[in-house]
Amino acid sequence: MSSIDFRNRVSITVADGIADVRLIRVDKRNALDNDMFAAIAEAGEHLKTAPGVRVVVLSGDGASFCAGLDLGTMTALAGSGDGGERRDGNPGEMKEGRITHLGQQVCWVWQEVPVPVIAAVHGHALGGGIQLALGADIRVVHPDTKMSVREVFWGLVPDMTGTFMLAQLVGADVAKELVFTARIFDGREAKALGIATKLSDTPLDDAMTLAREIAERSPDAVRAAKALMNGLVNLGAAEQFAAERERIGSLIGRANQKEAVMSYFEQRPAAFVDPT
Repeated sequence: MSSIDFRNRVSITVADGIADVRLIRVDKRNALDNDMFAAIAEAGEHLKTAPGVRVVVLSGDGASFCAGLDLGTMTALAGSGDGGERRDGNPGEMKEGRITHLGQQVCWVWQEVPVPVIAAVHGHALGGGIQLALGADIRVVHPDTKMSVREVFWGLVPDMTGTFMLAQLVGADVAKELVFTARIFDGREAKALGIATKLSDTPLDDAMTLAREIAERSPDAVRAAKALMNGLVNLGAAEQFAAERERIGSLIGRANQKEAVMSYFEQRPAAFVDPT
């Protein structure tokens, strides 16, 4: 058994061909701050070439899988007038040769990992949290999990590959309804909609059971099968990710986005202005 820690945010333990990946920012329900973004991307990058790994299980320690963007980061965005150009390790950082910025990469990297990735989801998977779960190949979800494509609530749009990955799982009308309303739904509805692969009262235990079953198959065949299916379903990803970045860049720091955030913190109705 081997273990590694990334920035005190993500841990990986490998045993019997299974990489047990945990988000470990327990005191914040594994909310996404800059260090968490960097740590998740680094962990995924490590697993691309880690020896002896046949399957990955991604979960969150503590009460939740991932509660979404850290509220401190959210208020900082509301005060930004830079149109979304976030640098120095922040979610908007781009690297040469990538089709993603860092915020997208924490979700997309699980598609780039050559072995199957199973997300064990409980507690909360909101905003960036649900997009992180959507980046996995399979999702085992507790029935009471609170889930939401939350970005429009904050005056934003999903920009962590969520529009692309969600559209693969549900119909266009369902995807639009979830995004437009930003409503919270539970794991049971997620299963009915096709977002959750399986429901479980013990999602981590059942994800590990499934992982052990996969790990017993030919690793060559499993990797080839993932590559083949990804080649089919992930066509057009680069273009959609670029569109996500463009759209959110046009919203960050603008009047209605600031109003969405400030009205929440000030506990008052939002006073939006019509677009010109």
